[in-house]
Amino acid sequence: MAHRSPNPPSTSANPTNRLANIKGHMDGSTPTVFTSDNVPQAPEDPLFGLMAAYRKDNFEKKVDLGIGAYRDNNAKPWVLPVVKKVVSFQTISGTGAVHLGALFLSKFYPRRTDQPVYFSSPTWANHNQIFSNVHLPIKTYPYFSPQTKGLDFEGMRSTIEQAPEGSIMLLHACAHNPTGVDPTREQWEELSKIIRAKKHFPFFDCAYQGFASGNLENDAWAVRYFVEQGFELCIAQSFAKNFGLYGERAGAFHFVTGASSDAQNTIARIGSQLAILQRSEISNPPAYGARIASLVLNDPELFTEWEANLRTMSGRIIDMRKALRENLEKLGTPGSWKHITEQIGMFSFTGLTEKQVLKIREDAHVYMTKNGRISMAGLNTGNVEYVAKAVDKVVRETN
Repeated sequence: MAHRSPNPPSTSANPTNRLANIKGHMDGSTPTVFTSDNVPQAPEDPLFGLMAAYRKDNFEKKVDLGIGAYRDNNAKPWVLPVVKKVVSFQTISGTGAVHLGALFLSKFYPRRTDQPVYFSSPTWANHNQIFSNVHLPIKTYPYFSPQTKGLDFEGMRSTIEQAPEGSIMLLHACAHNPTGVDPTREQWEELSKIIRAKKHFPFFDCAYQGFASGNLENDAWAVRYFVEQGFELCIAQSFAKNFGLYGERAGAFHFVTGASSDAQNTIARIGSQLAILQRSEISNPPAYGARIASLVLNDPELFTEWEANLRTMSGRIIDMRKALRENLEKLGTPGSWKHITEQIGMFSFTGLTEKQVLKIREDAHVYMTKNGRISMAGLNTGNVEYVAKAVDKVVRETN
């Protein structure tokens, strides 16, 4: 039997030759079309950057007031013990719900005069990115008054009244992020009259139901009032905060159509288009978190326990508001601090300037966003006095 001569050793097997070959391929490669002019480096998310700086900080008494996630009195995440015509879709938390609604409106809402979507000034930073991504023009209505550290209702009302007819109005259902300032029921009623008269489309973002007052009914009042008034509207709902399901991405998007003889057909058409949009982007949402939420919502005993859990969380936040204000007033910190207890929900706009925020981080290792927003859940009985003293010091030194 004949034998074949063995193949000569490949030059590419030699590591030096392989590197030379790879370099030759790279030197002759085609330049990418995705240049830095076309795809610039995205700026660092300020909140994620703040979190990274906090994690790197080795100071023993460091305090994290930046992240908007509930923490217990030991600064630990709390696992809750109870872990008209409308069409609803499960979404990837509240962010996914806002995106699905924005995408639907960008494709199907009749914007004959290029009406914009209006946000409060300020608003959750992601609102701008989400609506910009679907190419809807953006404007703002006044919301927070730096002078009173409360609601600029006159500015809000006036801007909504002067907005182009048929504009989209993004509204925070409760526990406004980032200010912690909500309209009163009487103010909501006045806003609803203006929105109806101008034929605006209401879009409610409901991320903190149960966190504002500890009562689900109270926190849903504005949404339910608008529905009762016959508005056609949509709602983005998150279960991240009020169920503690941050990593499970559980949320829902609801579209409510107005009462009419053709309402059932209308909602069927809307639902069919929403299904296509959902299918093309995520196919099916994750199941685990949604099943937990569904189990609790549909079991009377678990639902009652969940309501108690919400009262625990919101109650502790209210206590921390009182404690922070009391400590600041006891220290005689310059200025008025009543807004700390007048605001509501997870966040508080302290009124600290960016300069003061950076100084308090450098001097006392207390972390908050540059606009002075703090997460009240980051406070506890072990650090609230320390934070108050740090605020007092920075206010006195920078006034």
